[in-house]
Amino acid sequence: MNISDFFSGNSFDSYKWLGAHFDGKGTMFRLYAPNAREVSLIGDFNGWSDSNMARTADRNFWEIYIEDAIPQMMYKYRINTAYGSTERCDPYGYGMELRPKFASIIRDMSDFAFDDNSWLQSRPTWHGDALNIYEVHLGSWKTNPDDESGWFTYKQLAPKLVSYCKSMGYNCIEVMPLSEHPCDESWGYQATGFYAPTSRYGTAAELKYFINYCHKNGIAVIMDFVPVHFAVDGYALAKFDGTAVFESGYSDIAYSEWGSCSFDHTHPVVCSFLKSAANYWLDEFHFDGLRMDAISRIIYWAGEPSRGENVCGTRFLKTMNQGLKLLHPSAVLCAEDSTDYPRVTKSVEQGGLGFDYKWDMGWMNDTLDYFKKTPEQRVDAYHKLTFSMLYNYSEKYILPFSHDESVHGKATIVQKMYGNYEDKFPQARALYMYMYAHPGKKLNFMGNEIGQLREWDEKQEQDWNVLTYPMHDSFSKFIKKLCGIYLKMPALSRWDDSFDGFRWLDCDSALRRCYAALRSCPGEKPIAAIFNFSDRVQENYVLNIGFGNRLKIILDSTDDVWSGCAPHYPKNLTADKNGCVKLNVPRYSAAYYELSPKK
Repeated sequence: MNISDFFSGNSFDSYKWLGAHFDGKGTMFRLYAPNAREVSLIGDFNGWSDSNMARTADRNFWEIYIEDAIPQMMYKYRINTAYGSTERCDPYGYGMELRPKFASIIRDMSDFAFDDNSWLQSRPTWHGDALNIYEVHLGSWKTNPDDESGWFTYKQLAPKLVSYCKSMGYNCIEVMPLSEHPCDESWGYQATGFYAPTSRYGTAAELKYFINYCHKNGIAVIMDFVPVHFAVDGYALAKFDGTAVFESGYSDIAYSEWGSCSFDHTHPVVCSFLKSAANYWLDEFHFDGLRMDAISRIIYWAGEPSRGENVCGTRFLKTMNQGLKLLHPSAVLCAEDSTDYPRVTKSVEQGGLGFDYKWDMGWMNDTLDYFKKTPEQRVDAYHKLTFSMLYNYSEKYILPFSHDESVHGKATIVQKMYGNYEDKFPQARALYMYMYAHPGKKLNFMGNEIGQLREWDEKQEQDWNVLTYPMHDSFSKFIKKLCGIYLKMPALSRWDDSFDGFRWLDCDSALRRCYAALRSCPGEKPIAAIFNFSDRVQENYVLNIGFGNRLKIILDSTDDVWSGCAPHYPKNLTADKNGCVKLNVPRYSAAYYELSPKK
C-alpha cells in the first residue's frame, strides 16, 4: 500500500497492508485507529490476553507481529479511547465468526488456486451480448435439511445453482451482499465485515471455489456491494477509535433512513477503504462485477436531490469506477440508482460516473404499476409502457425484477398481475415477453421464474413444491423457453444501445391495449413482438410489418404447453402488397415472430 494514496483517497490495495497477514510462520496485524489512546490484540494465540500493539511513527497506525498466530485462529482489537475501552473486529479482516459472535479470523488467502484464467481473459463486458441475470439470496434459494443452520455451503451450492441456471437459460448469477453482517433480515445490506465473506456459507476459500466453479461452467457472477452505509453494531466500524473514523461527524447526515451509519465520502481514508474493498472482491475472488446499492445516497446528500449534489460523493464514484476499470477492464459495474442524475453510464472521460449499466427503476415501476391496473384502467395508462423508450438511449440499462419487488407487502411478480389466479399467469407470460423484447439487459429474482405467490422470506427456501401444480410448472418451462430464445437470438440484445435496434410498429392502440415492436441487428433476422394486454380478443388487428415479409412464430404465450388457451396466434403470416398483416390477437397475450423476406 502506498501511504500517500491511502491518505489522498486513491488506494485500491489498502487491504494488502492493513488487517491480518500470515507469512507462513506468523501474522502481522496492522490497524488504522489514529485517535485511539492504546490498542492491544487479543486472540486464540495469546489466550485472549492483551498483546500491546506499537504505534507507528506517524501515530495513525498500530501494528504487531505474532509468530504463533496462524490461519483459522480468531482475534479482536481492544481499543482504549477517550470514552472507554471497546473490543472490535478487524475492519480489514478476511473472515469473521457467525453472528452474534464477532471475532475476526486469520485467513491464508493463498489457500485456493483458481483455474479460471481462460474465462477471465475472454469474459464479455456484455455490450452487444445477451446478459440474463438470476438474482439470488444464497441462504434461501434452497435450504439444507441436513444442517441445523439450514444453509448449504458455498461449495455445496455451486453445482446445484450452476446446473439450475444453465438449465433455465441464465448466464449470470447476481448474489445479494456476501460481506459479513449481523442481522439476517438486513440481507447483507448492513455489513460489519466489508472484507469478510459471510461465514453463514463457509470460508473465503469455499467462496472462491463457488466462483471458480461458475466460471468453469460459463456462468458469470456479480456481487451486491454496499458503499453507502454500514451496521451500527458497537464492535464494528461505528465510532471506531472513539471518533467518527468511517461515518460523518455531522448528525444530520451521519445516519441513513435504514438506521445505519452513512459512510463519509468526504474523508479520503473512507474512500480508500471502500475502493480497496471493491477491488478486493474483484481481484481476490474473481467476481465478474459489482452491483452497487443505493447510489443516489452518494450522488445527493442523504439521497435527496433537493439537498443538492454531494460533489465529494460523485468524485468518489468517478475515481473508484475509473480505477476499477484500469485494474479490471472487463468487470461489470452496475448502479442501482432511482434518480435522473445524468451520464451515470458514461465513462469518466466523457463526463460520466463510469458505470457500465444502471438499473432502470423507472421502467420497473411503470411496468408493474400498469399490470396491476384493470384492463379498463390500462386504456388511460397505455403510455406507461411506451414512456421508457423516450429516455432509453440516455443510459445503458438493466431491466430489474429484483428482490425488492417481492417483499414488504408489495406481492410477488405474478401476484401483482390484475385478476384471479387463472388470469394472472397469462398476463405474467405476456409481461415477461414484453420485458425480453424491450432494450436492456435482464434481471429476475429467484422464485419469479416459478410463479411464486408467497413473498420472499430470507429464512425460508423458495416454494419449489409449487412446480407440482400445472400452472406453475408450465410457467417455469415458459420462462426457460423465453430465456433460451433471448440467449440464442442476437436481434433481442445486440443493439440494445442503438436507435436502430428497436422500433415501435404500433404504440398508438390504446383502446385495444395492443403494442407491437421490432427488434433487429445486422446479419440476423428481425423479430416482431406483438402484445395484447386487454382481457378480450382484439379482432382484425392490422399491423404494418413491411413489404415482402413473411412471419414465422417462434414463441406464443397462449400455447397449450404453457397452460394457455385458444385462440392462439397464427403460426405463419405473410404481408400483403401494402406490407400489412391482419390477425386476431388473443387476450392477455404476446407473440414473437421471426421475419424473413418472401422468396
